[in-house]
Amino acid sequence: MAKMTDMEAGKTLSMIVYGPPLSGKTELVGKLAEEFELIWFDLENSRPTLFKLPAEYKDNIDLFAIPDTQGYPIAIETCRKVIKGAEVWICEEHGKCSCVKCFDLKTKTAKEGKAVTRVCLNELKPNQAVVFDSLSQLTASAVANIGRNKPEGYKFEFDDWALLGSNLHDFLSYVQNAPYNVICISHEGSVKMVDGKEKIVPSIGTRNFSRNCAKYFGEVVYCEISNKKHVAGSSTSYKNNVTTGGSSGVALEKKETPRLLDLFK
Repeated sequence: MAKMTDMEAGKTLSMIVYGPPLSGKTELVGKLAEEFELIWFDLENSRPTLFKLPAEYKDNIDLFAIPDTQGYPIAIETCRKVIKGAEVWICEEHGKCSCVKCFDLKTKTAKEGKAVTRVCLNELKPNQAVVFDSLSQLTASAVANIGRNKPEGYKFEFDDWALLGSNLHDFLSYVQNAPYNVICISHEGSVKMVDGKEKIVPSIGTRNFSRNCAKYFGEVVYCEISNKKHVAGSSTSYKNNVTTGGSSGVALEKKETPRLLDLFK
C-alpha cells in the first residue's frame, strides 16, 4: 500500500477510437506518427488510408498486415499473444506467431525465403505505441475461430458466447494494464443501457460486452462527420447518447483540429 502523494501518474495510455465507417478513425490515429513510432496491426486493410499520410509520418509506422478471414481466423490468436508483451516472432505470409512453416524456433531464424519479424511490446518506449485496427475485426476473428470446426449452419450456444467473452476479456485486460501505449480502433454499436436508454458504444463482442467495454481504456474517443467535416469528441459531456471520456480531461471537440497527441500531453 502507498499514499497517493507518494505515487506518480501513469506514463502510458490505453485508448480506443471508434465511430461509423469513413469517419476518419484510421487517419486520426495515423497522425500520431507525427511524434510517435507506431507498431500497427492491420486486421482489415487500413493501408490505403495510411498511404495518404505524409512521407515522414509513414516512416514512423511499422505495419503488420494480418490476413484474417472467415476461413483463416488468425487475428485473435496472434493479437492475444502479442498483447502480453513478451517476445514473439510474426511471419509476413501468414500473420502467425512462431509459424512452423516460416520460422525455426530453436535457432530463432526465418526459414529460407520467408520474412519473419520480432516484436516485443514490453520493450516499447514512451514515444512508441501499438495500434490494433480493429477490435470489430478481432471479434469476427474470435467468432470464426470458435466455430471453425463446427458443422455448416451451426448456431452459437451459451458456452460459445462465454468463450468469446473470455477471449476478448483476456486481450483487453492486457490492454488495460499495459506498461506501454496502446491504441485500439473499433466500429460503433448501439446498446440499451441499464436505464433503458440507447447509447452508442464501441462495437466489441456481444452487445452486453460492448455495453461495458469502455472500462478497459483510459481514453475513449468518438469520430463522426458533422457539417461535412471529420470531428472527434473525447470529453464525458460530448454527447449524452455517445460513450466518451478519459482521465486527461481534454475535449477534442472544442479544438479546431482534433489531435490525439493532445491526449498524451
